Amino acid sequence: MTAAPEQPAWRRRAVERSTRAAKLRAEERVQKFLDSAYELIAEKGTTDFTVQEVVNRSKQSLRSFYQYFDGKHELLLALFEDTLAKSADEIREAAASKSDPLRALRLAVEMLHERARPGPDVPRQLFGRFALQLLVKHPSQVATAHRPLLTVFAELIERAADAGVIAAGRPRRQAALVLQTVMFAAQAHGSAADGRAEPVTSEEVWRFCLGGISGPPPTAGRPATA
Repeated sequence: MTAAPEQPAWRRRAVERSTRAAKLRAEERVQKFLDSAYELIAEKGTTDFTVQEVVNRSKQSLRSFYQYFDGKHELLLALFEDTLAKSADEIREAAASKSDPLRALRLAVEMLHERARPGPDVPRQLFGRFALQLLVKHPSQVATAHRPLLTVFAELIERAADAGVIAAGRPRRQAALVLQTVMFAAQAHGSAADGRAEPVTSEEVWRFCLGGISGPPPTAGRPATA
C-alpha cells in the first residue's frame, strides 16, 4: 500500500493558523455570552434572566448562542465552573502565604465559607441556589465543577498531615467531606430553638471541620465509633 504523500510545510502552517484563528473567535464569542450573563446576575441579584436577554446584551445572535450552549442551564454551569476555578486559585494563593499548615487550612475553610454564604453578588448566587439545584439534578456535573477546589483542599490537608498537626488519612476523601460541610453550612441560615436566626460563623465551621479531620482515622473495614 502506497503511503500518502506528506503535505508541504506551508500547507500545514496555513491549516494550523486557520484553526487557531477559528478557535480564538469561538472563545471570544463564548466569553461575550459569559460576560453578559455575569452582568445580568450582578444587576438583578438573581439568576432569573432569559437567554434572549443574554443574546441582546452580547450583541450576538440566538443562533450563535445555541452553537455553544444547549440552553440557559449550560450557560449557568459554565459560569459556576468558572467561579469555582477562580475561587480555588484565590484560596490556594492565600493559603500559600501561611507557613503554618494548620493556619493555611483554616484560612481556606473560612474563605470558602464566606464565599458560599447567600448574597446578591454573582459568585454567591452561583454558589447558592443554582448550586443546590444542580446538586439535585446533575450530581456528576457538580463533582466535575468542584474538582479544582477539591484538589486545593486535598493538598492542604495532606500538607497538614505531613507536618504532623493532624492525623494522616485519605486527603481527597477528607477534602470532599470538608467541602460538603462548609458549603452546606454556608447555605443553611441556622436557627435556635426559640426561632431566632443564628447563622453559623466561619470560626464555628472551622472548628467543626478540624474536629473531623484531626482525630485518628477509623480502622480499615470497620465503622468509626461515636
